[in-house]
Amino acid sequence: MLDLAIVLGFVGYALWSGLGARKKASEGLGEYFLAGKTLGGWRAGFSMAATQFAADTPLLVMGLVATGGVFLLWRLWIYGIAFLLMAFVFAVGWRRSGVLTDAQLTEVRYSGRGVLALRVLKSLYYGTLINCVVMAFVLVAAMRIAEVFLPWHLWAPALHGLFVGLVDATGLASVLGTTATGLAPAVAAANNLLSILLIVGFTALYSTTGGLRAVVATDVVQFGLAMVGTLIYAWMIVDVAGGLGGLTERVVDIYGSLRASELLSFSAPDTGWAVLGPFLTIVGLQWFFQMNSDGTGYLAQRSMACKSDRDARLAGVVFAWAQIVARSLIWLVIAVALLVVYPFAAGDAAAEGFVAGREMLFVTGIADTLPAGARGIMLVGLLAALASTIDTHLNWGASYWSNDLYGRFWAEHVQKREATSRELVTVARISNVVLLVLALGVMTQLNSIQQGWTTSLLLGAGMGSVLVLRWLWERINLWSELAAIATSLVVAPVLLFGLDLSDAPDEDALRLALMALASTLAAVGVTFVTPKTDEATRVAFYQRVRPFGFWRQTALAAGDDPGRGPRQLGNRLALTATTAASLFLVLVGAGRLLIPAPDASTLMSLAYLGAGLALVPVWVRWGFGPNALAEDVPDFVEIVEVSAQHEAATHGA
Repeated sequence: MLDLAIVLGFVGYALWSGLGARKKASEGLGEYFLAGKTLGGWRAGFSMAATQFAADTPLLVMGLVATGGVFLLWRLWIYGIAFLLMAFVFAVGWRRSGVLTDAQLTEVRYSGRGVLALRVLKSLYYGTLINCVVMAFVLVAAMRIAEVFLPWHLWAPALHGLFVGLVDATGLASVLGTTATGLAPAVAAANNLLSILLIVGFTALYSTTGGLRAVVATDVVQFGLAMVGTLIYAWMIVDVAGGLGGLTERVVDIYGSLRASELLSFSAPDTGWAVLGPFLTIVGLQWFFQMNSDGTGYLAQRSMACKSDRDARLAGVVFAWAQIVARSLIWLVIAVALLVVYPFAAGDAAAEGFVAGREMLFVTGIADTLPAGARGIMLVGLLAALASTIDTHLNWGASYWSNDLYGRFWAEHVQKREATSRELVTVARISNVVLLVLALGVMTQLNSIQQGWTTSLLLGAGMGSVLVLRWLWERINLWSELAAIATSLVVAPVLLFGLDLSDAPDEDALRLALMALASTLAAVGVTFVTPKTDEATRVAFYQRVRPFGFWRQTALAAGDDPGRGPRQLGNRLALTATTAASLFLVLVGAGRLLIPAPDASTLMSLAYLGAGLALVPVWVRWGFGPNALAEDVPDFVEIVEVSAQHEAATHGA
């Protein structure tokens, strides 16, 4: 009962937040999706972290550590570079752009008859295709959690019986009935379906009602609950494993010194280039060639909702440290402890279902080791992590459907009228439900979280370079983005289903490299053979955003110093590199002290940690001191008015 009371308390708070923000959210899309641009940097940063905490990610971490050791986690940690680039290079651009979605940016950044078509295409590609794939593998994680903690066949047998009939009639037992609890497929499928519908229904209720205000209000609490819950779990699972002090020795006893070194090492294993090369390809490309490389999506949404440029910058930094250091260290301890509590033989790793089984152990360990109360807090933490991801993706996806597809395309372009604020908010709320249904459909086709994750990576890999370049290089035009999207849509299915890469040393690395190469070549090649964005559009964008990078002709046309952009870009890249060095040194130093590899040097670990901490005051003063980045403040006092006039003229044309 204590566990249930904790869960119900969280549910009540979330619903109260949604209802409390309902009136303000109903005033218009700016209030509904951007919270009236009132977010402080800390709140926005923790909201980003809550979204990426995600119920699926700790399960993914458990699978990665079991299959390849701690070193594989660099596939997640490397995103810290992208997060910091967003903070120092792109966040202020998103905020100054004045747009509601990244799709809308196309009509601010580009000119030509295909601009509206690109806006619609991006709304469908990001807001529907990629968004639903991401939500689908988050829902797979929800199913893993629910089958252990929510036995509806015992709690509500009459209601459960109705769902058994439903899954039998629809054939869902075959896709939702995979279970680690030994239940019959139909019983497990009915449990899973009922749990998912209740969880997403509750999440949709408060996020649909209160918009981004409700999402952020719950995100901050959800992140705190998730961190406290996982910290308690880490403490208790380590205690079951025999304590933190001798954890390394117990891994050595179970797996042998050689295998233990591979499992616990933060550095690359000495296995030769045939194995190391593909992995470094993934790590080197993955953070850049992805759909969030410039913050596109819900990260940009949080940046746009901040009340100042400084807050937008702070949000990205808070997010990076919470995500890469604080969260990762707790999960790392849990993952290694699970290797001890639930050992496996070397031959098991090649067995079918091994990855999904190791992912599932994160939840199994909670049920096996945590007492009442602690289990309730951890369950709420997992539900909070799940809800914070789902609510963000629903809110983000609905912004495309209401603002871009309905408001701009259907109402303004097709019907030649302007949609009312009430009408747009209604469409946004309906869109949440439609997106959930689509995501549930995709979920039934996924076998494991890693499968969904790698699929979403590949779909987004084709866009990374052009998304970054559009902010830094004036020559990028609408055809560049269209070429990248078209290449992704054509090449991704071929790489996933039409090309046999089973003989390659690492299929994922080769697919990612091929996608990145194909899309970048297509985008840059098309750029040079298609017309430039017209000067009036470029100047209006420049005056509104004051982008960093290579905008020489546009700067001259706007009466600005053409050397300003390159100087500011260099300054911000150096700041990004310094902060990233600090972040990764602290991560590795603290991680090696908590879980040392058999041959790790304690002195080196302390040196890493000390160097990372010593850099903190350097980048804090540089990025957030009294005169930090003062040269970036716009000189144009009429930016908003000029930009609004240009956008109105563009739409009218």
